[in-house]
Amino acid sequence: MQMNKWSQSDRTHRRIGAAEAFIEERLALGRVAFSLDEIVEKTGLSAIAAKNQLRRLSGKAVRVSPRQRFFLIIGPEHRTMGAPPSTWWLQEYFDWLGHPYYLALQSAAAEFGSNPQALQVTQVMTDRPIRALKVGRVQIRFFVKRNIKQTPIRQLPQSSAPLCISTPEATTFDLVQYAARIGGIERAAETIAPLLPKLRVRELKRVLDAESAPAIAQRLGFVFEALGAERLADAVNDWLPDQRMPVPLSPLKSEGRNFPIVERWQILNNSNELKL
Repeated sequence: MQMNKWSQSDRTHRRIGAAEAFIEERLALGRVAFSLDEIVEKTGLSAIAAKNQLRRLSGKAVRVSPRQRFFLIIGPEHRTMGAPPSTWWLQEYFDWLGHPYYLALQSAAAEFGSNPQALQVTQVMTDRPIRALKVGRVQIRFFVKRNIKQTPIRQLPQSSAPLCISTPEATTFDLVQYAARIGGIERAAETIAPLLPKLRVRELKRVLDAESAPAIAQRLGFVFEALGAERLADAVNDWLPDQRMPVPLSPLKSEGRNFPIVERWQILNNSNELKL
């Protein structure tokens, strides 16, 4: 009996510092995220003991939100930020959530060389509503797309960790579709302009087929033409049905009766900045 008592004490002693050792091992492998279930499985700690040890390591590990059992490791180079860059751990986070995602909109455009205005928030597309995250100075805003699995994506090359990103063509389509939530159609067009040399007609048609949203395509075609990208505008025009319902360029602005209608696209041009 005495032996069993000492054996139990020994095991407890060995587990002191287990969370810190787990974190150091994780960092050595280039990993900056983990779930509570992972640390429990690897260390043998109970969930309560693991959380207690992690709490004492507040400078090295941080929870993404009080509601979620998912943690980030803060290496020395990221102490001032209070968290590692979101692109280092988004893949692991969504693997843990069990939902699809991709780096989207202006964040994706920035990776393709379009960054007309410095973006302070990472924009991510997924298939269900998720509260915005703020971990240290790292902020993430989530957008919802029900047909997300139809959107063409790829892995971001030369990324520090695996990361899904929409293709340039899909990014452009999303910028128009979600324009009202990122500063308006004028801001979307400003972001699209530097992407034009990277857009391919074949991939654009693939996106149009996948999204199957004529109203958004009409706005996209108008934006392409306004930016002088005739080849891309023609590709959208060829894809669209001959019979087109009139749609406002900016859905949030009053349609009114005095806005000019652009016959080719059946667009009510209620923008003060985009003209043909």
